Amino acid sequence: MEALQTAKMDESIVAFLKSQTAVTLATSSDNIPCCAICFFAYSEKYNALIFKSNKETMHIVQAIENKELSGSVLPDKLDATRIKGIQFCGVFFEPEGSVLNDIQKTYYKKFPLALAVKGNMFAVELTSLKFTDNTLGFGKKLFWSKY
Repeated sequence: MEALQTAKMDESIVAFLKSQTAVTLATSSDNIPCCAICFFAYSEKYNALIFKSNKETMHIVQAIENKELSGSVLPDKLDATRIKGIQFCGVFFEPEGSVLNDIQKTYYKKFPLALAVKGNMFAVELTSLKFTDNTLGFGKKLFWSKY
């Protein structure tokens, strides 16, 4: 995978992704759905959510079989008066070579203690998303798409 040349994402979306720590991933294969919550870091270079997991987990087994997935990112601290969150679609990938090195640097910079945890690095290249941000006005939504 090369660095992404794609439609510019609104800076408020990028700032939100960089400030959060947990992503919910929704996978499916053979009509069996699965959700998983993972710590993540956002890579602007690859427009990807980076996370660490094990190849034996159901969400990884399913993502390897069906690379199209969706998910959400909510604030680490919820505030009912200032609703924010992202719903996204993306494509799962297993980084290799120089991409893996870049992604590991991004992830371990955010989560240095994760160096001591067994697992593999994975990523989701974002293809579209909806960012709800009530701090910009009630019901305010920003949309982004790679295409």
